Amino acid sequence: MRRFLLLAVFVCLAAAPALTQDPVKVDPKHYKVMFENDQVRVVRVHYGAHEKSVMHEHPDVVAIFLTDQKAKFTTPDGKSEEKEGKAGDALWMPGGKHLPEAMGDKPIEVILVEMKHKMAAKPATKAPPPPPPKK
Repeated sequence: MRRFLLLAVFVCLAAAPALTQDPVKVDPKHYKVMFENDQVRVVRVHYGAHEKSVMHEHPDVVAIFLTDQKAKFTTPDGKSEEKEGKAGDALWMPGGKHLPEAMGDKPIEVILVEMKHKMAAKPATKAPPPPPPKK
């Protein structure tokens, strides 16, 4: 029984990284890395009409819509929300897990700029003294 418990704990720990699903790895059909450095990763997203992905996770992102779109996002708790975007729009989205699905009759194209690190707060600096009054 003790060996079984140890094996069960090991399996759970080994599966923990699988809980964070990188869309580029779990759904390479729809997600391609365009650029990456130590600060950001830029991902191109392409869905055909009515295509569906798998559950995956993103960090905080800036999304830039290349096409008009209508999509449904289902979260791990089973709740879903439909969202629309217009070509040329850009918006900030907090990180999280979801399963996206294209709801329209046209393909969806989006660029995601994924943030890798929180911006460090800059230390407070003294304001420069005001200039002397003009004579």
